[in-house]
Amino acid sequence: MNGTAALWAAYRLRWRRRFLLARSFARHARLLPRIDRTGFIRDGAILVFATVRNELARLPGFLTHHRDLGVDHFLIVDNASTDGATPFLADQSDVSLWSTDDGYRDARFGVDWLTCLQARYGHGHWCLTLDADELLIYAHHESRDLRALTDWLDLTGRPAMGALMLDLYPGGSLNAPGRSTDPLDHLTWFDAGNYVTTRHPDRRELRIQGGPRARAFFADDPRRAPTLSKVPLVRWNRRYAYIASTHALLPPRLNEVYATDGGETPTGALLHTKFLPDIGVRSAEELSRRQMRADPDLYDDYYEALCAGPTLWHPTSTRYEGWRQLEALGLMSRGGWE
Repeated sequence: MNGTAALWAAYRLRWRRRFLLARSFARHARLLPRIDRTGFIRDGAILVFATVRNELARLPGFLTHHRDLGVDHFLIVDNASTDGATPFLADQSDVSLWSTDDGYRDARFGVDWLTCLQARYGHGHWCLTLDADELLIYAHHESRDLRALTDWLDLTGRPAMGALMLDLYPGGSLNAPGRSTDPLDHLTWFDAGNYVTTRHPDRRELRIQGGPRARAFFADDPRRAPTLSKVPLVRWNRRYAYIASTHALLPPRLNEVYATDGGETPTGALLHTKFLPDIGVRSAEELSRRQMRADPDLYDDYYEALCAGPTLWHPTSTRYEGWRQLEALGLMSRGGWE
């Protein structure tokens, strides 16, 4: 890209960021505070931001996992849950809760709601932006908490850390009942090697696609497969904005979370617990709600296939064993953090 083109791209992205921030702040009035415990947030607290809808089956494990990593407070938007998630979250002493009945897709899949909360409460904090079906892991996460990691990121001048969303699935039908309330006892397999990457020239993010969904549902058009690369951990500034979900941010320098010079940079993984036995019911609901995709008509076949309870296990599937296994496979990196 020549100098003029680079300047023009930077100009467009700067105004895009400003537009996204203004759009998000305009939706703040649509968030109804249910339980506000943000007064307990202290300087240096590590925060989680999330939007949920009918995730009661996943929320206890989600909260426990990230508490164990050292998260101090959860700021959650509940989008019209009907499964008991709302009172459950309201009872958690480290959760602040807002609710809205607005359309998830119209709010850029929840990003607009979270952006205004991040600007108000996340400025200057290390913030994790997650879905309730994502569990962050990183090198040494069993023995070193997020504060140790973020202190090291600060020391080395890294304002963000990327992660691969790793789809986990059971060995049989997706609709088969599980024997444990722990998602990781039920979802024990993943795809180890069918990933492809592309890099956006302006926004600088590395886009990763592949995994079992690309293999099972998008083999005829892999470009439609879900994007698996995310930037979930960021030392937040009120001027930042996610572009779509947590796949990329503005300003673009925050997306440079993968080394391109032959060196290494630390990355994590988001263990994706989407494929619990409720996936068929949730997919049927999505077929009627049509809130999860920008163009839902293109994904009807995908959700219809999930409703049928397919088996994602394949002879090439790999049993999940932990972060060292993922590092050995090149799916995450300690990047010099020992």
